[in-house]
Amino acid sequence: MGELRKDYILDKYVIIATERAKRPDQFKLEPNINEEKIDYFAPGNEHLTPPEILRYPHDAQDWKIRVFPNKFAAVNNKGNHKIKTDNKYYTYADAYGYHEIIVECPDITKELADLSVDEIEQLLRIYSNRITELSKKEGIKYVSVFKNNGRDAGTSIAHTHSQVIAYNIVPIHIKEEENVHKEKNKDLYGEIIESEKNSKRRIMENETMISFCPYASRFPMEAWIFPKRNICNITEFSEEEYKDFAKILKNILVKLKSINASYNFDLHYGIKNVRFHMEIMPRITKWAGFEHATGTIINVVSPEDAAKFYRD
Repeated sequence: MGELRKDYILDKYVIIATERAKRPDQFKLEPNINEEKIDYFAPGNEHLTPPEILRYPHDAQDWKIRVFPNKFAAVNNKGNHKIKTDNKYYTYADAYGYHEIIVECPDITKELADLSVDEIEQLLRIYSNRITELSKKEGIKYVSVFKNNGRDAGTSIAHTHSQVIAYNIVPIHIKEEENVHKEKNKDLYGEIIESEKNSKRRIMENETMISFCPYASRFPMEAWIFPKRNICNITEFSEEEYKDFAKILKNILVKLKSINASYNFDLHYGIKNVRFHMEIMPRITKWAGFEHATGTIINVVSPEDAAKFYRD
């Protein structure tokens, strides 16, 4: 029999549809075929992208990571970032902000899962750099760092990359989480970690990080990674935390690659009260009419089974 489950903090629900359930390995998909004729992100094609913001190693001809503005940006830093309301129903501002591309490695044949722990660690440092630098810009309220991997996750360019959108509002779910934490006056995610570290939803942990499949998972094989220390942002990571986070992230992505799963992930961080974490969302099923009509998500893989898939 299925089970209705509520999000840890927010008033959001999922149905774990166990009678529809499949084992995680039954979702194995055909690999995506790269049919691109030009690799715009390849070494030697730097002139095909907008002017570079930074590269790693700095000033090296043989770069490992490049950052540049998105040529087809969703936001730009022109116009007015201030939000205003006309009448009482029409609230708006210019789509103000900065939209960047982070090319994660020079080789189009590699996915993020194929990179070494050291290479993933350096990418995490680039994420931190972009959050730090873009947060200083006038009008910026939040810097969203995210990745679309695979056709079903919305990627349109095969060469592995992440994206950054810094814009002029704080996302509503972040505001809601901040409000609940302020009302309760405690680190709610810290309590959740304590509960999940010995549960069937635990994936793995090391000295500074822990990962688990959330109790009310919205996606089959959804996974979260948390620092054990209560910090709001990746920009506060220690040397050891970058390394430990990279180890767990690689482990999860290698397992998803084993079934050719498309996925999204994002850096989920608060303003004052919400503990930083990453949410990894495999895209192996599609939301349909019920989900859009009700906001209640049907998930056909229990988080307990998903965690076992990651641990095995």
